[in-house]
Amino acid sequence: MSTAHDFDFLHGDWDVRHRRRTDFLDPDSGCEEFPSTSRCWSLFDGAANIDEIDMPHLGAKGLTLRLFDPRTRQWSLNWSSSRTGTLFPPVLGGFEGKRGEFYGDDLHDGKDVRVRFVWSGVSATTARWEQAFSLDGGGTWLTNWVMEFTRASGTPAG
Repeated sequence: MSTAHDFDFLHGDWDVRHRRRTDFLDPDSGCEEFPSTSRCWSLFDGAANIDEIDMPHLGAKGLTLRLFDPRTRQWSLNWSSSRTGTLFPPVLGGFEGKRGEFYGDDLHDGKDVRVRFVWSGVSATTARWEQAFSLDGGGTWLTNWVMEFTRASGTPAG
């Protein structure tokens, strides 16, 4: 069951390795890989956090605001890009053990998509995030973006 401290592992500085499809909806599209850096900090005594990810390869930065709802015991993950300055629809969910799954609905290239974020491989020095889209309401999924987090050298966890 999720708690207000599920994302404590993410606090601090990270080096991130990205692998993403050039077309999020095409399983045959090529992939691109690039590095970035990320910094996450806690708010609301752990029940919220913000991270900013700097992706020079894309000429953009991203921001995630995560909020824990103590009534539902779920997290909402809210993403924004410096390219748009707006929040995308949130994904909702939580952790069971060290794996977190979060789901939501969005629009991509004019198509309704079901969105899934998965956090796994969580430790003090590593974590993995992946995004997948479904065009059939969650029947099948196409993973289109993976980020491998490694603790930035010389920085303490949290």
